[in-house]
Amino acid sequence: MVTASTTARTATTAPGAPGRRVRSRRRIRVSRVLLGALGIVLALIWVFPVYWMVNSSLLPNVILQNSTPTWLPFGGSFDNFAAVVQGGTFFPALGMSVAVALITVVCCLAFAFLAALAISRFRFRGRRSFVLAVLLIQMLPAEGLFIAQYKLMGTLGLLNTVVGVSILYIAAVVPFTIWMLRGFVAGIPADLEEAAMVDGLSRTQAFLRITFPLLAPGLVASGVYAFLQAWNEFTVALVILPQSSSATLPLWLRGFVQQSASRATDWGQVMAASTLVAVPVIIFFLIVQGRMTSGLVSGAVKG
Repeated sequence: MVTASTTARTATTAPGAPGRRVRSRRRIRVSRVLLGALGIVLALIWVFPVYWMVNSSLLPNVILQNSTPTWLPFGGSFDNFAAVVQGGTFFPALGMSVAVALITVVCCLAFAFLAALAISRFRFRGRRSFVLAVLLIQMLPAEGLFIAQYKLMGTLGLLNTVVGVSILYIAAVVPFTIWMLRGFVAGIPADLEEAAMVDGLSRTQAFLRITFPLLAPGLVASGVYAFLQAWNEFTVALVILPQSSSATLPLWLRGFVQQSASRATDWGQVMAASTLVAVPVIIFFLIVQGRMTSGLVSGAVKG
């Protein structure tokens, strides 16, 4: 009797179970398609301003002033880019921005890396005070320091110099970079180094061979943050670099727009100048993105 009833229940419920699984799979597929479509729409909305900037940079000003928008740059040219580059001020500003960004990235990674190691791996007197000081520095408004920074750089003779503006950028970026790297360092167990030391490696060798490769994603992410902050910063550079000959790219772009406005704004050239400022950042991110992915994969394998 038990066997017969069990067989009967199985016969009545078995046909419905595959149907429910099929319906659940269909709902999952539909939800994935809807989420994918939503992601595509959001990506297009995000990309559209960049596309419009590039599209406008390839069109003459006469077409841009037309009330009917031109969605595709058919018949466009690189005349706007040529006019911007031939002005003679773009390449000095580019060199200034590249020098400042590189110095900021290298120094920030060096200082923040050592500080993150000290906070995460060592217990010393004043550790909590140091962490609290890092938090308080992040809360200070940058505008409240402009007068003191200007007087300090003027006293040291570092106005309109790469070193002067780089020092201020490093001081502004290092605190948050320390917090970023601290999370990566704390996520790597110290037992890995201890196991390597048991196998015969010294503490330095264990750190360089085991821990340091696993920190590659954190270093890359922190470097990207420092680079973007140094590349796009405007207000500090406006105060510390008053001379046009020592302007960075954001200051150069502001001066270019002002010169264009004085003779009726040529929006094609303005968009071309904006594109030239954005292109190095895009190239840098594309290069670093591959390094970040490889670092994550290698860290997962070695861990």
